[in-house]
Amino acid sequence: MRRTVYTDDHEAFRSTLRSFIESEVVPVYDQWFDDGIVPKDFYRQLGELGIFGIEVPEEYGGAGIESFKYEAVQIEEMARAGVSFGGSSVHVALCLPYLLQLATEEQKQAWLPGMVSGETMFAIAMTEPGTGSDLAGMKTTATLSEDGTHYLLNGAKTFITGGVNADRVIVCARTARPKDDDRRFGISLLVVDTTSEGYAVGRKLDKIGLRTSDTAELSFTDVRVPVGDLLGEENKGFSYLGNNLPRERLSIGFGSYAQAAAAVRFATEYTRERTVFGKPVASFQNTKFELAACKALVDAMESMVDRALEAHDAGELTAAAAAAVKLFCTETASDVIDRCLQLHGGYGYMNEYPIARLYADNRVSRIYGGTSEVMRSIIAKDMGL
Repeated sequence: MRRTVYTDDHEAFRSTLRSFIESEVVPVYDQWFDDGIVPKDFYRQLGELGIFGIEVPEEYGGAGIESFKYEAVQIEEMARAGVSFGGSSVHVALCLPYLLQLATEEQKQAWLPGMVSGETMFAIAMTEPGTGSDLAGMKTTATLSEDGTHYLLNGAKTFITGGVNADRVIVCARTARPKDDDRRFGISLLVVDTTSEGYAVGRKLDKIGLRTSDTAELSFTDVRVPVGDLLGEENKGFSYLGNNLPRERLSIGFGSYAQAAAAVRFATEYTRERTVFGKPVASFQNTKFELAACKALVDAMESMVDRALEAHDAGELTAAAAAAVKLFCTETASDVIDRCLQLHGGYGYMNEYPIARLYADNRVSRIYGGTSEVMRSIIAKDMGL
């Protein structure tokens, strides 16, 4: 079926991005994979290419296009090539919406130009060592000074994507105790300068997948954060987080769809070239049936994410709809990628083959951004159950 979600402008962007990935990323990606991080200078290249500024208003150096579709094209092209841009995945997909929606004019002028150029990389810190899906239980505190000029930030965060390379981190912290009838009250968002005294990057975490993504532990010991770096209103952080979760979950679901589509492509190419008993693996009925079944599942995911893309750009993507996209696409992609790896045989388990990296990378999609179990709860609640 012909896709109608993209225009000629999107396809022109795709062509430019595909050429860039082939010339600038693919030749060095194995080194990035071994190092477990993307060189920070690469983000300036993305800035020069205009990747970071598509949704940023023109007055701050961007293109001013209010659409998630260009981000979707980027996700598809990275998956197609079996590469990743590392921790920068959160820079635009997660952090930018908070800045566009909540930052003051002064803050936008200070932060957005650097964000567009790649000179100031952003990350967001929600999860704590003892607090995952239950964000209301976070313990990190930000205490306002007596003279009201700054907060003192204390606590720790973990699983922070982009945490090693980040220049600014949107930190979720408690500025007030929760109310007896509202555990979510008291959370605020602070945009923290990573060069601040008392700010420390701990371990770069050793993950089984997403190897090029610098996922880190962070700690804060009496970090002074100017009150001018408060994002939005004090104590309303939880509602801000909730408002942006549909986009995050769409991004994760879309990424899983793109990975599944790439897996089918990799498996199709491999089975055509690989011979067993003197015949291409693709010539066996089992191979044909497996690939056909996987292709049908990818088509179903594509239909779902395309509808969600249109809904998002129209401002109509609900929390329950985004949860359904994430649940269906992450669970289905897991099955598709596993079956495509099986068709590679033993080579499918080797990291030199992109299917192996996809297999490891995709697993976390059912965990971060809200687990599959949480997605089911959201959908059931929307059903009135």
